[in-house]
Amino acid sequence: MGSFASRAMEAAPRFVSESLMRALALVVPALDITTGRPDSRDPPGWAEARGFVAFLASLPDDELARCEAEGLAARLPTLAGAPPSLVALGRAALEVAALPERLAASSGTRLDRPRRVSERKKRQLEALLDAVEPLAERARRIVDVGAGRGHFTRLAAEMFDRDALGIEREPGRVEAATLLGQGTRARFVVLDALRDPLVFSPDDLAVGLHACGSLGDRLVVEAARAPCDVTLVSCCLQKIDEPARVALSVHAREAGLVLPREALGLSNLTTRLVGVEASLAEMLAARKNRYALGRLLRARGVPITPGEEMRGINRRRAREGLAELAARALALRGLAPATAAEIHEHEAESVIEFDRIRRWTLPRSMLARPLEIAVVLDRAAALEERGYVVRVAEVFEADATPRNLAILGEAPRD
Repeated sequence: MGSFASRAMEAAPRFVSESLMRALALVVPALDITTGRPDSRDPPGWAEARGFVAFLASLPDDELARCEAEGLAARLPTLAGAPPSLVALGRAALEVAALPERLAASSGTRLDRPRRVSERKKRQLEALLDAVEPLAERARRIVDVGAGRGHFTRLAAEMFDRDALGIEREPGRVEAATLLGQGTRARFVVLDALRDPLVFSPDDLAVGLHACGSLGDRLVVEAARAPCDVTLVSCCLQKIDEPARVALSVHAREAGLVLPREALGLSNLTTRLVGVEASLAEMLAARKNRYALGRLLRARGVPITPGEEMRGINRRRAREGLAELAARALALRGLAPATAAEIHEHEAESVIEFDRIRRWTLPRSMLARPLEIAVVLDRAAALEERGYVVRVAEVFEADATPRNLAILGEAPRD
């Protein structure tokens, strides 16, 4: 078996920069779609400008459901009357979605399930431990950024016989992780990786398992500064400090990849009939409830943009129905509870309006995975531009988590 670097180069020479350019060729010209979230029964401006309105509006209900379950891109070649430009967009979306290497089927590690770890989490830990093994063999220390209760930190310390440091901003989690890690080579510290100094040594392996938004960018930047090996699995790209994310790589900056928070949130969408946490029907119902809530808040005079209706509320609460959701949202804003008449009005109107919004949303949802891939490739390309050998791969099966794109970067060494 050759080194990680030689195997990566044999598998995909210049994979990252070439793939990034292909992703940018799709995502940047389609920024009008990804940034133009439909929020009413009226068609969004981009749908009118691109000539998509008549086709989307005429989709039968059964075909709409199939497009939501299977993805519009997969269905477009079979649909009569689809605009050629939309068909081409769908074809490109499928090509970009297929760019990452797939490592998910190669897991050999099997763990006894740690306490308080779900089966899905266990599978993620197994797959990630397998994926980082070549990098862990090079490292003196493994640094787990956003360690939570430290499951990966402890397992990595034991499996690779290395010192491991878990960084976590929540003191309660650090306390729990420290108790669970007694007798191992893992230790844990309280540190806010977005606010406090984050310093790596050249012989570290920096790891971020589901590092959200700005934290993922910071991990890449600080690892490259060391430089040290890095593994990053991204998550929740919209959790950024600024209104928009600016690209890290020269390629993406020159191409104009600037993504506002609302567009980044699109990357959380997943086309699946049966979701990881809920079925497609349940997710659609939750989206309808969120739309109805936004409608109610605006009627109350609350100025919100799409997505802000859930500020301060866990997104899973949207499955509870409008009455429960409205009670939480109004209380958070210091407003009087909704009346039964208000709930009935906004529920009834949202049924009609949301049916149209579902149709306008199809092209935008089609670009969700390519947008996520473009951000991950941008991060990976920033490392490659600094001399790293990098792989981008789907490291988990989608039914373990759809947020499964990993960057595996080997730093240059003298």
